[in-house]
This record gives sequence, C-alpha cells and structure tokens, in this order.
Amino acid sequence: MQRVCFLLKVRQERLEEYRERHAAVWPEMLAALSAAGWHNYSLFLREDGLLVGYLETEDFAAAQAAMAATDVNTRWQADMAGFFEALDGAKPDEAMKPLTEIFHLDRPR
Repeated sequence: MQRVCFLLKVRQERLEEYRERHAAVWPEMLAALSAAGWHNYSLFLREDGLLVGYLETEDFAAAQAAMAATDVNTRWQADMAGFFEALDGAKPDEAMKPLTEIFHLDRPR
C-alpha cells in the first residue's frame, strides 16, 4: 500500500467555508473516491490555510486517473478551485504533488 501526503494552501478568507464544504462532501464524491482506491483519506487544515492531505492507495497515479475520469470529480474540482492559492491554472487534484516519505515507524530497517 502506498502512503501519499500532499500540501495545498487554502485562501485565508475562505477557511470557514472550506470546512463547511468538507463537513458535507457529496455522497457521489465519497463513493467515487472509494471506488477509485482512495483509502484512509484525511485532510488536516491549519489556521493559516495550510492543508495537509493523506491517503493510502495501491497506485496513486491510477487512483488519480480513475478520479479524473469521473463526472463528479470534474464538478467537485471546478467547485473547489477558488478555495486554493497558487494553483497556476491547475485543478486542485492536479496540484497535489506527493511529498517524499523519509521515515515510517513500521517500515522494516
């Protein structure tokens, strides 16, 4: 299982609305994420807007591609794009650049 962690930046003036949107994620979006192989997906938000995402999947590129092929993801990404800083024209899910894992407690040494 591949562990993936990424960072994005939520606009300061939209933090509360971003929290509200994630308190009520569309059921069809939740179903699509599960069907695409996204497991243990979590988002953590700091008060300055730093967003840390974490998920587990067999193959991140395949999981991203599976989501990109869904209509619900297209609608969700368009709806969420205005919440983020520095996307440089990318959709939020395209701006998710995985961090390099350098330590894991349970990794054999």
